[in-house]
Amino acid sequence: MRSGNPALRESVFTSAVPSKDGSVMTIQGTANKTLVLLLLVAVSASWMWSIGPGAIAYIFPAAILGLITAMVTIFKKEIAYITAPVYALIQGVVLGGISSVFEAQYPGIVIQAVALTFGTLFCLLVAYKSGLIKATEKFRLGVVAATGAIAVIYFVSIIMGFFGVSMPMIHSTGPMGIMFSLFVVTIAALNLVLDFDFIEKGAETQAPGYMEWYGAFGLIVTLVWLYLEILRLLSKLQRR
Repeated sequence: MRSGNPALRESVFTSAVPSKDGSVMTIQGTANKTLVLLLLVAVSASWMWSIGPGAIAYIFPAAILGLITAMVTIFKKEIAYITAPVYALIQGVVLGGISSVFEAQYPGIVIQAVALTFGTLFCLLVAYKSGLIKATEKFRLGVVAATGAIAVIYFVSIIMGFFGVSMPMIHSTGPMGIMFSLFVVTIAALNLVLDFDFIEKGAETQAPGYMEWYGAFGLIVTLVWLYLEILRLLSKLQRR
């Protein structure tokens, strides 16, 4: 099993220590916990939204804190029931701040991005459950390779930014920039399929119960990425 999501690697479930209470992971339990995390994201994002333009000051500190919390969750899966909700609240702050900035520039863009994100989630879940999309080994390898390539491009872009140089295909509103954003959105969406498959395999192998929180955390990571990329794509289209 492989996933492009760094939180859901091949060894995650197999290396997990048993739960002290003997509970095991289930798909329904993971779905319930995903809903809880989504609610927490919505609560903190709504709070940031109410702040208005001043929310921009919170974005960078929250992003750093979110990264630290994510790392703790990945390396200490047993306490995911604590760190995953904390991560969701922090990401809500980040998303709320970024969303308020984009909304001020392009009114109506946030509701479009939210609708497209959850629409994509629903469609891919239906396609996966119906067997229309299957997470075969070649499919996994392709998505993981593409995700890694995107990560490298973004990393190089950040490094170049320190020297005042930008990569046109990331920020441009031209055909190349639009195609790049469409590609990234597609890969982010396909990562959801890998996450569905990975969680399903975790339930089949009866992973420890606390892994439900970890699986939900992994889905939130992908959904946050997908939402931000859709927001970026919509902003490029509006700037045209």
